[in-house]
Amino acid sequence: MRNLRPFGVLMIALILGLAAAGYAAKWLQQQNEGSTLQVLVAARDLQMGTRLMPDMMTTLAWPKAASLKDPLIRMDQAVGRVIRIPVLRGEPFLMNKLAPIGDKGGLSSVLSEGQRAVTVKVNEIVGVAGFALPGNYVDIMVNTPDQMNQPVSKIVLERIQVLAVAQDVASTENKPRVVNAVTLQVTPIQAEQIDLARSIGTLSLVLRSQSDQSSVSTQGARKIDLLQGTALAQVPVKAVAAPRVASNTKISKTTHPPQAAPSPNEAEPPRLEVIRGLQLTRESVREFNP
Repeated sequence: MRNLRPFGVLMIALILGLAAAGYAAKWLQQQNEGSTLQVLVAARDLQMGTRLMPDMMTTLAWPKAASLKDPLIRMDQAVGRVIRIPVLRGEPFLMNKLAPIGDKGGLSSVLSEGQRAVTVKVNEIVGVAGFALPGNYVDIMVNTPDQMNQPVSKIVLERIQVLAVAQDVASTENKPRVVNAVTLQVTPIQAEQIDLARSIGTLSLVLRSQSDQSSVSTQGARKIDLLQGTALAQVPVKAVAAPRVASNTKISKTTHPPQAAPSPNEAEPPRLEVIRGLQLTRESVREFNP
């Protein structure tokens, strides 16, 4: 009996240890369940305009400390809805990333409320050498004659979002693509301005920074602005060398009546040294009479 007593104490200690471990595991599980939320995330990369299907989504425990605004937590909230922006793998689905219920997909579901899509014909130069990609922002510049029929280039619209290039509404690469059309997201008033601008002149896209929110007001560039500050080169006056006189030649001094000093605004005319016989005189070009 005395030999069984240590085994009995050991068994009781083992049972108490297992019970404590089970209680601790249950407590940790409850803590984890209370600090996380099951949310729907993308099972793979999805492009804008995609209609969601069950195989495109999965659930993930998201920490409540990193709160999300209006996350989707059930499949029935997302199946059949169209996403308005690209969603990467593992990224949670939020209400503001989905188009309203009933949208059929495509480019129309990507447009924000009150916005319109307008397509501009471009070439390699107008399209910023193909760097105007979906999601970028551009300014629109027009070149047209002004009221005095003088050519002027001016930025007429700022921070316009590119929705699509050619027929692609998403781009997974930042490589340039030379296309013949770019679709822009604008307001109805901006759509009217673009239509008028391309009918009276030529359009150009000016790529701008994604983080640049500032607005710039310009007067436009004209031909006189390009030539401002330049002046015609003045032709220098060549000096006339005076003839050399022999040292043994006698030169008589002649007096001339005083002449009025030239006005400050009138440059003094150049003078010539003239030898008549043995006399040396200095005469202006105007008075010189050979």
